Parts: sequence; structure tokens; C-alpha cells
Amino acid sequence: MGLKKVRITVYGAEEICASCVGAPGSKDTYEWLQAAIARKYENEQLEYEYIDIEDPPNVEMHRIYAEKILDDEYFYPLVMVNDKIVAEGVPRLKPIYRELDQQGITPL
Repeated sequence: MGLKKVRITVYGAEEICASCVGAPGSKDTYEWLQAAIARKYENEQLEYEYIDIEDPPNVEMHRIYAEKILDDEYFYPLVMVNDKIVAEGVPRLKPIYRELDQQGITPL
């Protein structure tokens, strides 16, 4: 049996969100999260995905979340582990790590 894969999705945009002045951009946050998570967990179990809310892929779930972010229902970057929202705006690592632990991701 193969390792269970967990998908980490970051929804973001080139422009920094209005309430996130002084925060890193979405792409920078995406890269920072990958590096931070890789220092703590086995990377073989993780898949990463970046979704540009200005131009989401033709996948219903991505379009729905992109629309909700653009309608100010959520701040971006929005971070999801599988289909659960774990952070929005400036992400904190603790809730993300907690969800990865609950998903059974092997710590280093």
C-alpha cells in the first residue's frame, strides 16, 4: 500500500490583499510554507498546489473558492489541507501542523 497523499492548496494573487499590507505576497507565502513544512514533515506524503484566484483552473472547487475570496468572504492567501481551510491572510504554522498531524503525516 502506498503512502497516503495530503494536498496543501494555497489560493492567492499577485496583488497583496488589502488587509495584509506589509505581509509577503501569495507566491512567497506558498514557497515559505513548502520550506517550513519540509523541515518538519516527510515530503513524500505531501502534494502542493498554488491557485491564482485571478485565473483559477477549470476545476469547480477552485473556481468556487477563488470567487469567495474575490467576494471578500475569505482573506488570501487561503491555505487548505485537503479540503479543510487551515489559514487565511497571513498563515500561522501551528494550525497547519496540527492538521497535518491529524492527517497522519509522518514528522521527521
